[in-house]
This record gives sequence, C-alpha cells and structure tokens, in this order.
Amino acid sequence: SFCTLLCFFKIIFSLKKIVYKKIMSLELQGDNFTHIIRLLNTNVDGKRKVAYALRMIKGLGVRFSFLICKKAGIDHQRRAGSLSPAEVEKISDIIADPLKYKIPSWFINRQRDIKNGKTEHLTSNTVDIKLREDLERMKKMYMHRGIRHALGLRVRGQHTCNVGRRSKHLEALFKK
Repeated sequence: SFCTLLCFFKIIFSLKKIVYKKIMSLELQGDNFTHIIRLLNTNVDGKRKVAYALRMIKGLGVRFSFLICKKAGIDHQRRAGSLSPAEVEKISDIIADPLKYKIPSWFINRQRDIKNGKTEHLTSNTVDIKLREDLERMKKMYMHRGIRHALGLRVRGQHTCNVGRRSKHLEALFKK
C-alpha cells in the first residue's frame, strides 16, 4: 500500500509539472510577443519579467525599475515581450523625465548637476559621458581625486602600501 501511495504521488507531481510547463509556454507564445525590445538604444530581453528586463539599460537598477512599473501601471510579473508599444512609450517617457511622474529627487542618479544645476536621471551612454566629464574636471582643478585618477592610484582611501601591488606589477611587465 505504501508503494502504491508513493507511485500515486509521483504521478500527481509529474502531471503538475506538465500543466505548469504548458501554462508557461502558452504565456510566452502570444501573437504580439517580441523577444527583443529596443528601448533607449538598448536591446531588452523580452523573456524576462519587466522589472528585471529594464535592468539591462545602463543607469537603471532593480528598485528604480520596480518604481517605473508602478508609475506606468504595469504589472511587474508580466514578461517584457508582452508589452504593447504604448506601454513601452510610457516607460521611456518615465525614464526620460521621472520628476514629472512624481518620483522623488533622491531616487535620481544625477542630482544638482555642476554645469546646469538640474536634477536628471542619466541612462545608457550619457552615464559614461558624464563620468568622463567629471574626471576631466577633477584633473583640471587638481583635486585630490583627480590627481589619484590621473596617476592610476586608489581613490577612495584604501591602503596602498601592502595591498594592490599585483596590477601595477603586471602593468610594468607589459610595458616592456
């Protein structure tokens, strides 16, 4: 009787897996499902859930992606490939101007920019451009951080006497 009971449970669990796989495959295979979405010059994987797919865009993290889904009124459990073009447009509008959608300024990655004083959220290649500009500005002003960046030394107060020798040693070997 124990063996029959065990076989019965195995059959039930295998049926649940089959039903679950069929549901998942049906969910992914819609008529308007796109496997790759182009959003802010980045290819976003359509098979992932929306909040985690938005992380592929440089400058967006998990918390900001969940907040974008909430402001756009999109269920974060949906797959990114099932989004309509209007929803994709809404997401790109929120990313472009998050303050307009009442996202707090402390959530934004570039607060009070030095050149124009504006608070804006940087994405994709503008993150790299602003970082390069900041480093060049620090080097021109001979700030401590700029000098350390220019010399290729540790910037954030780490110990350098005994630690981190390997990379400098390898650079010296490759320069020969």
